[in-house]
Amino acid sequence: MVFSSATFIFFFLPLVLLVHTLLQKTTQRNTFLLAASLVFYAWGEGFGLALMLLSVGISYWMGLKVEASTGPQHAKRWLFWGVALNLVILLGFKYTNFLVDNLNQALLFFSLTTIYVPPVHLPMGISFFTFQALSYVVDVYRGATPAQRNPWRMALYKALFPQLIAGPIVRYVDVREQFGHRQINSAELALGMQRFIVGLSKKVLLADPLGYVADQVFGAPATAIDTGLAWLGIVCYAFQIYFDFSGYSDMAIGIARMLGFRFLENFNYPYIAQSIQDFWRRWHISLSTWFRDYLYIPLGGSKGGKWRTYLNLVLVFFLCGLWHGASWTFVIWGLFHGAFLVLERMGLQKLLNRLPRPLRHIYVLLAVLIGWVFFRADNLSQALNYLAAMAGRQAGATYYADLYLNGEVILSLALATVFCTRAYMGGIDKIQFKLTQGQGNWMQFIHQVILLILFAISLITLVNNAYNPFIYFRF
Repeated sequence: MVFSSATFIFFFLPLVLLVHTLLQKTTQRNTFLLAASLVFYAWGEGFGLALMLLSVGISYWMGLKVEASTGPQHAKRWLFWGVALNLVILLGFKYTNFLVDNLNQALLFFSLTTIYVPPVHLPMGISFFTFQALSYVVDVYRGATPAQRNPWRMALYKALFPQLIAGPIVRYVDVREQFGHRQINSAELALGMQRFIVGLSKKVLLADPLGYVADQVFGAPATAIDTGLAWLGIVCYAFQIYFDFSGYSDMAIGIARMLGFRFLENFNYPYIAQSIQDFWRRWHISLSTWFRDYLYIPLGGSKGGKWRTYLNLVLVFFLCGLWHGASWTFVIWGLFHGAFLVLERMGLQKLLNRLPRPLRHIYVLLAVLIGWVFFRADNLSQALNYLAAMAGRQAGATYYADLYLNGEVILSLALATVFCTRAYMGGIDKIQFKLTQGQGNWMQFIHQVILLILFAISLITLVNNAYNPFIYFRF
């Protein structure tokens, strides 16, 4: 079940909100939300549900063991098992085929017999709920939070449906108190609904039409597309992945708010960044801060000298790339970003600071777009041929930009360009400021009318459009 489906919008979400609101006690609401979340996940993931519940059990048990440890070494031992068992689940289901394929390549090189392992099904959201489990056990070990002694609350933390499938990665320390008490009123419901509509509109009206173009371009032979089409395809993909994932995050944050939970922001207009460091402060914030707090800093961060810092950055982004997918193209994407972060620390940042803001912005966009080629390509060969097309080094092209550059695509590109900046939020901030001054009621009314129109258009589009993927479901 996806947020942008008729089943979710017209049946599941209204039913959950109605029952959750009618229930008066927090314990009753928690029990109901847990049941609803399990149904939500089981809707498309029968076996994955058992795996997720296994992760819940491991996290719950290991958290208690870590907290009850009699000394540092004893606690480290239980921390090790808590981390190891969760990683075994992730590695086994996400990377088995990747490891076997690479092992077989090595065996073939030495003329040895290859091995066969049946394709392993990748449960939806496994990377997200595994990282939640890891952060919980580590935080208990660090003393950042007491272990959760109620197994049902632990299950609800891991299974809470707004963030279960594709994040944001919600840390237990950020929502712990909300499981015991949370405020639900008409104002919170309204704000949550508005945020949900914004996210749905991003997904349906921007990500989907531009994503369709990107899929068509990347589905064509990379050696047969011309330069204009290559750039159109990667720009469309850049907008698709941003509005798809930030739209999902908006919907998750909005749904959570309607249920009384406050999730931290996951995106902060990454395409207006002035450096790659700035980009990663703005893109998928819950993931980048997770890697910072649970990997980069424990490795020594920037305290072990500049070369150790460079090594830590490269290692973190190698794993960041691998987290996104079991493919060398994802690894290259991660190392590509890691290399830019190292270069900026080595002195490139000082040079960038001397440049005008538009030039810094162009630098970031070029680097990010080139990186997205590796992220989107099916294999390294396609990525390299696609980059050659972008550079104008392709001969004999048979696919051209005018095949896809129609009025709808141009309008979508124009709107996407505007809404990946702070133009929209700047208007919302102005409305909020006016309201605090006892003014702006008419502006708020117009804004609400616009949201209702967007919601109606999004629903009509959903009904008439079969193309409705969520990119981050496969991660």
